[in-house]
Amino acid sequence: MFARLARAVFGSANDRLLKGYQRRVPEINALEPAMQALSDAELSAKTAEFRKRLADGASLDSLQCEAFAVCREASRRVLGKRHFDVQLIGGMVLHDGRIAEMRTGEGKTLVATLAVYLNALTGKGVHVVTVNDYLAGRDAAEMGRLYSFLGLTTGVIIPNLPDDQRRAAYGADITYGTNNEFGFDYLRDNMKYTQEEMVQRDFNYAIVDEVDSILIDEARTPLIISGPAEDSSDLYHAVDEVMKELVRDPVNYEKDEKHRTVILTEEGTHRVEELLQEAGLLQEGGLYDIHNVAVVHHVQQALRAHTLFARDVDYIVRDGKLILIDEFTGRMMDGRRYSEGLHQALEAKEHVEIQQENQTLASITFQNYFRLYPKLSGMTGTAMTEADEFAEIYNLTVVEIPTNLPVRRHDTDDEVYLTAAEKFQAVANLIKEVHATGQPILVGTTSIEKSEYLSQLLRQQGVPHNVLNARHHEKESRIVAQAGMPGAITIATNMAGRGTDIKLGGNLEMMADAVREDEADEARHQDLIEQLRARVEADHETVHKAGGLYVIGTERHESRRVDNQLRGRSGRQGDPGNSRFFLSLEDDLIRIFGTDRMGGMMQKLGLKEGEAIIHPWLNKALEKAQKKVEARNFDMRKNTLKYDDVMNDQRKEVYAQRREFMNASDVSPIIAETRQHVIEDLVEAHIPEKSFAEAWDMKGLHDELQTVLNLDLPVEEWAQEDGMDEEHMIARIEEAALKAHAAKAAALGPEMMRLVEKHVLLHSFDGVWKEHLHALDQLRQGIGLRAYGQRDPLNEYKREAFLMFTSMLAEMRRQVMQTLSRVEAVAPPPVEESTPFPPSLPGEEPGLGQMGFGQGSFEQAGSPAALAPGESEVVDAETLAEWNAGTPRNAPCPCGSGLKFKHCHGRLS
Repeated sequence: MFARLARAVFGSANDRLLKGYQRRVPEINALEPAMQALSDAELSAKTAEFRKRLADGASLDSLQCEAFAVCREASRRVLGKRHFDVQLIGGMVLHDGRIAEMRTGEGKTLVATLAVYLNALTGKGVHVVTVNDYLAGRDAAEMGRLYSFLGLTTGVIIPNLPDDQRRAAYGADITYGTNNEFGFDYLRDNMKYTQEEMVQRDFNYAIVDEVDSILIDEARTPLIISGPAEDSSDLYHAVDEVMKELVRDPVNYEKDEKHRTVILTEEGTHRVEELLQEAGLLQEGGLYDIHNVAVVHHVQQALRAHTLFARDVDYIVRDGKLILIDEFTGRMMDGRRYSEGLHQALEAKEHVEIQQENQTLASITFQNYFRLYPKLSGMTGTAMTEADEFAEIYNLTVVEIPTNLPVRRHDTDDEVYLTAAEKFQAVANLIKEVHATGQPILVGTTSIEKSEYLSQLLRQQGVPHNVLNARHHEKESRIVAQAGMPGAITIATNMAGRGTDIKLGGNLEMMADAVREDEADEARHQDLIEQLRARVEADHETVHKAGGLYVIGTERHESRRVDNQLRGRSGRQGDPGNSRFFLSLEDDLIRIFGTDRMGGMMQKLGLKEGEAIIHPWLNKALEKAQKKVEARNFDMRKNTLKYDDVMNDQRKEVYAQRREFMNASDVSPIIAETRQHVIEDLVEAHIPEKSFAEAWDMKGLHDELQTVLNLDLPVEEWAQEDGMDEEHMIARIEEAALKAHAAKAAALGPEMMRLVEKHVLLHSFDGVWKEHLHALDQLRQGIGLRAYGQRDPLNEYKREAFLMFTSMLAEMRRQVMQTLSRVEAVAPPPVEESTPFPPSLPGEEPGLGQMGFGQGSFEQAGSPAALAPGESEVVDAETLAEWNAGTPRNAPCPCGSGLKFKHCHGRLS
């Protein structure tokens, strides 16, 4: 009660924010006449003026009103679109690093141009993130005309773009692309071997379109770059045959649809053991014996594939490939694959070719990727329902922007039926009834299977319609363009993130694009455009009088946002419209998450077959169920993020260390430090602290030195010397290792040695990091069991992950020294002058194509002969005088031996 009273007196937090933004709108509007008076050249020159003022110390905020006025006038001239006052407010919200919630049809794409233009003036780059490649390309092409007029450059990132073009796109003032492309480029950049190969520059500012879809819905699944692992396709096929037999009887497994988990029952375990033994897949003992752990994994994934995943709901099969479906947008996610063998289990189930399993090489969640940006903002039509999550995870405030014109859409209460068949029949009847009035209809379904079932019902009744789902996504733009025409019926599987307005009478711009593709003759093309314009205007009037777009939902989604997105397609820019949702007690939301009393309540109310119940209380009960699901999903994402934050801290450290190695012109000091650490670790492992010489393991130390440093040292003799202790042993080994390294450096030459050291360092780092990621994945899977021992799994994971990270660094140092100690220099084979220099391998630095370790060799023409330990290359007196004058005593010797100058050519005689 007090909260309501306070809101009535002071207004909500959203109202107070809006008042602050609205005060600046008159100031921008007052500048409009002056901007209109400028010529095109003078208006374009404003960009250079703003940049000069920024260079002189002005802030972006001080330029905001002028920049917005310039951008609005340029948009009016170039695009024929003038920003509304509410769109100016949206631009201010984005510039302040907040989320702008704007209804569908309010022009979010145009709103973004204001904040993009202002922030691009710094020259540090602005990323505009969209949900699919079509929108990225479309917005970059259309809005790029505006930015080009204002003197800014625009780039777009699309799949399969070569690195040089990606680098150019990231170097532009404004870069459009999808969240996947930006994220994968970040991961790929941190797997490169030189700074010049990297495509991204430092992060500055990002605007995320459909921010709820990207930062919440897609945040469940991390981005993963993977490489091939061991092939076990035969085992997947064999286990799949066993699973087909097992799942015939539901007594063999227990399925929890709410948490999407499935486990074998006691009966199921006995049955699967019998089937596996018959198939010759189970070794001696039971299913859960340690030597059968691989089979258990395959059985579990096959069980999930057969019981939790459905064809045409979670995935489709096309051209012999299994392609996942995005549950929120209904789009195909070509290239995305489930991890841990689940995708292979699904491929075995559907009898398509099983692709090789992959191992993680690099990964990051969208939460942690987008938190890399110093400034982040977003826009969507539905964000208020997830405001708490945006605030807690991303520190983003949601601001609800009022519509330009009042909403005239009429939202009818939901209709609830007993069965799904009755529900779909009622939907078909309503479609037929509304179609007769000439109103266009948009029907939303939650899966391909249901959209095609409804389509079949309509075909039986002779009702013409279009189907928009992952099977027909190529026709998406044309279907959406015509969805607002009189009498049009469009069945769509989810409408989240489509990025295209359904305009009453038809979308003239998209229809014109289609004509442009079909008609090459320019004069004929213009005639057709004029005919289209006249027809669209007439159809708009017809549809407007008929009542606008009628939206029908065939099911409530787990998230209220997706329902609101569907409903929001109607009633754009003050247009009339209607919306109604149809439900049944067999729907997943009610069946899994609804209260047990709901079915009983229906029976008590005397609900008969074919009848529906309509009541506001039902709407509230359904909203509670949706809130329950949203809260559960938020907890899951938050828990996943807590674990990923542990890996993220390590990832940032590894990537920062890797960049330091990559940017260093000389890594020899790092190599020297690495060698010292390795020697200390080896000695410490074989000479216990404060122990007598009798307790020392000199045989073990000797063997380890030979393995790791390729040194055959008389450590057993040294141990017999008087006064020998741990420190003296370390010093002796370091001296020998330094001489051996100096000999290799002299043989290879200083330049080649520096190149080798850097390549070995990076290559070893990548190898151990890949193995570390795999180990963390394994740890994450089993860490929940620690809860049975009254231990917090998260704290256990943090502790174990830290110990594993420490071990990883030790292993990296060991691998570096093991590899460097075996690098050899050999004389190049005689080649004819016409023979070209052997090319480098793909992705290698020039000259590294001839590098080998262990049994391989280095080929470097003109490299000096190998020096004996302690020997120095002979140099003339003049050079030696220069080195003495300019080289510090403790610096590496300029000859490239790897020794300090005072121990090499600067040695006092």
